[in-house]
Amino acid sequence: MERRSFGNTGMKVSALGFGGAEIGFEGAPQGDVDKLLNAALDAGLNVIDTAECYADSEDKIGAAVAGRRNDFYLFTKCGHSSGLDLPDWDPKMLELSIDRSLKKLRTDCVDLVQLHSCSEDLLKQGDAIDVLQRARAAGKTKHIGYSGDHRAALYAVECGAFDSLQTSVNIADQECLHLTLPKALSAGMGVIAKRPVANVSWRSGGEPPKNSYYQTYWERLNVLKYPFLSTQDAVSIALRFTLSQVAVSVAIVGTKNPSRWAENASFADLGPLSPSEMNAILARWQEVAEPDWTGQQ
Repeated sequence: MERRSFGNTGMKVSALGFGGAEIGFEGAPQGDVDKLLNAALDAGLNVIDTAECYADSEDKIGAAVAGRRNDFYLFTKCGHSSGLDLPDWDPKMLELSIDRSLKKLRTDCVDLVQLHSCSEDLLKQGDAIDVLQRARAAGKTKHIGYSGDHRAALYAVECGAFDSLQTSVNIADQECLHLTLPKALSAGMGVIAKRPVANVSWRSGGEPPKNSYYQTYWERLNVLKYPFLSTQDAVSIALRFTLSQVAVSVAIVGTKNPSRWAENASFADLGPLSPSEMNAILARWQEVAEPDWTGQQ
């Protein structure tokens, strides 16, 4: 699998990474996670991204790849109390959360700890950033990052404190292409694209429930009406659009289905979209996107 530089960190990451939300939230059996992750690592994937709030995702990942810690880069996130009986973003809670993640992931050090979608105001206070910096100094993480979108992501890029940015990049979420990605690239930050196929929301079979995870993208795509969405190549084109962004180091794809991982890897191997395909998607966004079509958490 293609390897890309992860900003100035020195890491060479696979173009596709594994996202750990689905295995936690959808209750994937441990045996399935074992097979999925080990097959993906064997095939060339070398990034696993999870978070403390993804149910038991960290536990499952730690168990699945025990003994293979040197084969991949391990990323996690902190910010939500998740049973620690302290407020979200409380500095003491963040410290405890990082230590708990290390225990669940069965490691003494992760490659990246990210603040998970906190507000711009909280970032400006500095306490949360200080916790991550201390964790890095203590050897609990090699690098620190921010995961989020819109104005908070812009501040995270411009403040100079972080080694990486994880943000939404896809055919239905293009604000970052002008707001944050050029500045992140210039600053030497690694960029992780989340939701790289817009949750495949065009396949929902009808209007999704209100406040569902993919409702916003479904609504936007019904306005954008990209012609390729009605073809069998829709997922391939959507994924390759995200991977074609020069600032993107790795696109995180969450799945509990081994065959879906293999399929996405085959799409990534097709390489960037053609200039005409890229320009058509970008032009359509510029034509119809509303001012409030901001990056989605």
